[in-house]
Amino acid sequence: MTRVWSFLPRMALLAFLIAFLWHPAWFAGLLRPLTENGAPPIYDQGSLALLTLDHLAIVAVATLAASLIAIALAVLVTRPSGREFLPLARSLVNIGQTVPPVAVLALAVPMTGFGEKPTLIALFLYGLLPIFENTLTGLSTVPANVMEAARGVGMTGRQRLWQVELPLAAPIILAGIRLSVVISMATATIGSTVAASTLGAVIIAGLTSNNLAFIVQGGVIVGVIAILIFDALRGLETLLARRAGG
Repeated sequence: MTRVWSFLPRMALLAFLIAFLWHPAWFAGLLRPLTENGAPPIYDQGSLALLTLDHLAIVAVATLAASLIAIALAVLVTRPSGREFLPLARSLVNIGQTVPPVAVLALAVPMTGFGEKPTLIALFLYGLLPIFENTLTGLSTVPANVMEAARGVGMTGRQRLWQVELPLAAPIILAGIRLSVVISMATATIGSTVAASTLGAVIIAGLTSNNLAFIVQGGVIVGVIAILIFDALRGLETLLARRAGG
């Protein structure tokens, strides 16, 4: 019964999000008090649903790329032959956290042009650190007795990695991916400053026209999606932790 009640708020949020994106006019009355001088309460310069899908696509591609590179780097530096590269790997993944995304966009635009590409680069760099550090932690904390048992049954290094280390480290790795996704969901909004199709376009339109309703709906959509993704990944993380624990 407790699980049912804890599940209801998530379903309510999802239902609200779908309803708002499918038929935003239903919510015009709620947002109209936030407008002035007869300004439209609902964003009318494009489709909220399409902007949301584009926003999610950019975040998904950037997170996938960051996950592949960060996990590969963490695996490399936890092998005996790659441990000497740990300081270099840490320096590389820290670039995204050291250089603000806005600065990355400014540097990337002259090379890639306007649109999604500079946004993908910024999100990719920004998402590396949490995934790398969590993967490093997960792989480094696999119990020594488990590794000895794997060696004892004749597993090769590759078999130990794929069948023992990564499955046991999966909950911690997923926690890093979860953090990266949530950060990227919010950060992706700045992509609209370089003509990327994201929900930042709604917020920017609100700022330029002094329309608080636009700002609120753009922020609410991003916030609700971030909460739902965070919650879903946390649930998956718990499931993996239970399986890893036996």
